[in-house]
Amino acid sequence: MIELPTLGWQSIVILVVFGVSLLIATYCTYAERVIAAFLQDRVGPDRAGPFGLLQPLADAVKLFTKEEFFPAGANRALFVLGPCLAMITALMSSAVIPFGNVIQFGTNVFNLQGIEVNIGMLWVFGIVSLGVYGVMIGGWASNNKFSLLGAIRAGSQNISYELAMGMALIAVLMISGTLSLREITLQQSVAGEWHFWNIVKQPLGFIIFLVCAFAETNRTPFDLPECETELVGGYHTEYSSMKMGLYLFAEYVNVFVASAVMSVLYFGGFNFPFQYELRDWFVNSQGWELTSAQNLISIVGLLGLFGKIFAFIFFFMWVRWTLPRFRYDQLMRLGWTILIPLAIFNILLTGGLILGGIIK
Repeated sequence: MIELPTLGWQSIVILVVFGVSLLIATYCTYAERVIAAFLQDRVGPDRAGPFGLLQPLADAVKLFTKEEFFPAGANRALFVLGPCLAMITALMSSAVIPFGNVIQFGTNVFNLQGIEVNIGMLWVFGIVSLGVYGVMIGGWASNNKFSLLGAIRAGSQNISYELAMGMALIAVLMISGTLSLREITLQQSVAGEWHFWNIVKQPLGFIIFLVCAFAETNRTPFDLPECETELVGGYHTEYSSMKMGLYLFAEYVNVFVASAVMSVLYFGGFNFPFQYELRDWFVNSQGWELTSAQNLISIVGLLGLFGKIFAFIFFFMWVRWTLPRFRYDQLMRLGWTILIPLAIFNILLTGGLILGGIIK
């Protein structure tokens, strides 16, 4: 067994996390087309490779080989920086998500997580908040009034829905008492109590968080920043080639991260039903070593978490091809007059239930 320092193992994990995030974002473009075709009863991608599986590769070749275009009067440096910033912040937000429990090989023990910090949820919120700068900079630097309007819409939309999302998160933090995503996950893994995931304790908070996640990722019915019926294409109207591709990939990475965060906060993360009973069965009945049994449970938990993430990604795409987009006044009214009061009510209700000893 190769002995590597802890930093070496975690560096490998970080690279794998970034690679998986990019791979999932790439094939989300394929899944989007397949799901859209299924919901609309038509043929989806089926030309590039078997079942169209090479369609993302064809898209990448197309984006890399298209002509680079810079609008007249655009700020060239900021015009390039915008999509780069959007992509970088999207990838950075996945670094603190615990994708699995510990894995041990010999004396090497490491977490299936890029970095573990005790303010993991603040990290996600902070990085996601920075992501809107990529949209704002790109829209302003394009020297196009429609792009600028789309960027302003994105900024005001993110600010509005981050407030409700943060308040929904406060209720979870009141129960868990920590900002660490790993700790929040482990608190949902009490033996014999797998059915007490946070979704049971926080159903209203989850609904608020889910709606806000749609708004934060600019997905239909909250895709007003790129509303083609009003703004041609919104903040990325003037973009072409891979700069346009970075904006598109950043959206799918954000969908992946939002799905992972919701799975961790409300659906137990890498925990799954009867995991401790299964581990004990391997140890007591099959004669496995505890380390080997725990490694197997960690791998199954990793697969289970990705199953939850893919279910959320499917839901994101299902909603996109089912519901029409809101008007902008409806979008802002929903955020300020409905979701924020509901989030405040949820905080008060959670405090009362904790005070009464009903939930812990």
